[in-house]
Amino acid sequence: MTRTKKILAIGIPVLIVIGVAAKMISGADKKFPVVTVQKAERTDLRSLVTATGKTEAQRKVDLSANVMGQIVNLAVREGDVVKKGDFLLQIDLTQRRATAVGAEESLKALFFDRDAARAQAEEAKKSFERAERSYKDQIIPQADVDRARATYEAADANWKAVERRIEQSRANLAGARDELSKTKMLSPIDGVITALPVEEGEVAVIGTMNNAGTKLMTISDMSTVEAVMEVDETDIPSVKVGQTAEVRIDAFGERKFEGIVTEVGSSPISSLTGSTDAAVNFEVRIQLKDLPTTMRPGFSCSADILTGTAAGVLAVPIQALVVREKEASGEAKPTEEEGVYLLKTDGKKKTAVFSAVTAGITGETQVEIQSGLSAGDEVITGPFKSLREIKDGDRVRLEEPKKEDGKSDKKKD
Repeated sequence: MTRTKKILAIGIPVLIVIGVAAKMISGADKKFPVVTVQKAERTDLRSLVTATGKTEAQRKVDLSANVMGQIVNLAVREGDVVKKGDFLLQIDLTQRRATAVGAEESLKALFFDRDAARAQAEEAKKSFERAERSYKDQIIPQADVDRARATYEAADANWKAVERRIEQSRANLAGARDELSKTKMLSPIDGVITALPVEEGEVAVIGTMNNAGTKLMTISDMSTVEAVMEVDETDIPSVKVGQTAEVRIDAFGERKFEGIVTEVGSSPISSLTGSTDAAVNFEVRIQLKDLPTTMRPGFSCSADILTGTAAGVLAVPIQALVVREKEASGEAKPTEEEGVYLLKTDGKKKTAVFSAVTAGITGETQVEIQSGLSAGDEVITGPFKSLREIKDGDRVRLEEPKKEDGKSDKKKD
């Protein structure tokens, strides 16, 4: 056998073995999860809380009927601008005016009764004094003196009773006049009629403990408007009075309005369904600035409340942050720790290594890392399935960037 044939006889089987081994290794590598990475870098972050709600005048008055009766004169329409003291509507006053007039005449009659009672009391007093003198002169017996005293005391008591009835009548007259005045409704504030659910001729009903009265109208002072937002309970601890916000009102497209948080609710908004599984939200009020004259209450809006800022901090994408169970020794209960998976490269071998971190504020797409990470570290950012499945020390494959035609290059080790 020639030298060349001997080399071929030995080399070909070796090449076949190497090829088979390489294929087996390549097939094993394909079993490793594919990941994407991004370097940790310093940047500026803005922490925002997003919420939705509706606009509302900071000061508004819901007017209800104080007396029951038919609306006989409705002087305003929805959208009208009114000033404090302007006439709004009139409820039928016929019966109440008659009651007030009757109370006034009763009071006048009592004045005459008082004059008569006073005259009787004065006359009885004089008769009693004469009887006392006659008794001293032994002209009349003691019994006549006693009768004169009793007559005087009765007349004096009658006079005082009439005085009390006069005070009572005066109170009745004041009440009748007050009820009469309530048939005429005037505007309590400057504002705009933003709701007018009644019509002339309808009967207004006053409210009771169990039944709400007729709502006549709503007057809103549109000089100061608030966005009343519903904020999730998980975001409430970071929302404070005085924080700034950007508010987008659907009626004005993408235009943004500046605002400032003026009130943060202390109690959750009641669920209309009564379900205990419903999301728990709190009311947050944002005072808006530089609003157009076409602003109306009840517009749908959304807001980004700026709850914190950080300049030049180390940050990674939010999705890179994972939570895993921390190993515990003995019978201690396992605890959770927050961290990221770093990509460690040793030749062609790529490994995911868990690193516990301390997170800071959260921006729109990134989260601040206060400790546990250095600038330039390669952090595994996805996919979500891979982040959920990989463990500390697992082998991984790095996903190739996509070509211009949209197809990915062949994945590498």
